[in-house]
Amino acid sequence: MATFLVTGGAGFIGSALVRQLIAESDARVVNVDKLTYAGNLESLAEAGASPKHRFIHADICDVAAVRAAFEEESPDGVFHLAAESHVDRSIDGPDDFIRTNLVGTYTMLQEALRYWRTLSATRAAQFRFLHVSTDEVFGSLGADGFFTESTPYDPSSPYSASKAGSDHLARAWHRTYGLPVVITNCSNNYGPYHFPEKLIPLTIQKALAGQPLPVYGKGENIRDWLFVEDHARALRLVLAKGAPGKTYNVGGGNERRNIDVVRAICALLDELRPDPAGKHERLITFVTDRPGHDARYAIDATRLRTELGWHAGESFQSGLRKTVQWFLDHQDWVSRVMSGAYRGERLGTGSSA
Repeated sequence: MATFLVTGGAGFIGSALVRQLIAESDARVVNVDKLTYAGNLESLAEAGASPKHRFIHADICDVAAVRAAFEEESPDGVFHLAAESHVDRSIDGPDDFIRTNLVGTYTMLQEALRYWRTLSATRAAQFRFLHVSTDEVFGSLGADGFFTESTPYDPSSPYSASKAGSDHLARAWHRTYGLPVVITNCSNNYGPYHFPEKLIPLTIQKALAGQPLPVYGKGENIRDWLFVEDHARALRLVLAKGAPGKTYNVGGGNERRNIDVVRAICALLDELRPDPAGKHERLITFVTDRPGHDARYAIDATRLRTELGWHAGESFQSGLRKTVQWFLDHQDWVSRVMSGAYRGERLGTGSSA
């Protein structure tokens, strides 16, 4: 039975990965999470109670805690997902992003290296450290073209800069020390258990409450959308078959303007949960754009498809319908995870940086 260490396993993408590993494999999962505002053990659903799952409440910057996890659990691989990930929050307060995304990744790499050097030749050859990153490190695309694994880095926000730095650290630990690191850069994720601060879940919640639906600028910014369960399957495939030192882009091939995403959500809610006051689209409100807002992201996932055989199982239409229906069916979860300081207010103006 393989043992995998997953950092950030109570977050949005991490919890999808943990749920899949518990449900669809024989692996043991050691889940290390700090449980910030965006991490919630409820997102693990029944996987959290499985005897194959161990939760460690720890900060990845805590050297002693990370070292103990490696020494006690002797993992066969690491899925490193723990990160501060919200662009708007990074604009208002970059400190946590620098600490978690850079110092935390350094700590994970250094402790993984220390542990890897103690393994037998056979286990060392099989071990993988998968560093999970974002397409935002590449900056903004023009009207044409796609991000590939060789696209130069050009981050625009404190968040994307911190992730770019962590990618460089991961590559350096492979090139300098030989640690078998693999990197993925993914497009925008969406799906169940998404903390309601990002575009899709926030729009759903505000629409259900009859509140204005904020759209930055004119809503012309384009993103490539990836259903979170498809992403989790890609991560499992990359850790199992990816070549050390290589990067794999993960994209859903679903480019949409932000305004079109919001309108699609409104149309689904009109069908699934009609508002007696009228069509949900009436709530769309254009607001001042985010500072440094990248115009377009689009992923070329050819390497992942041709070399490892991955493909997305959901179209944007099918994935969005599943997402909207999930939120309609799980308003109790939303109420609990939003019971803290965040109430859906505008972030990312930079006024508090």
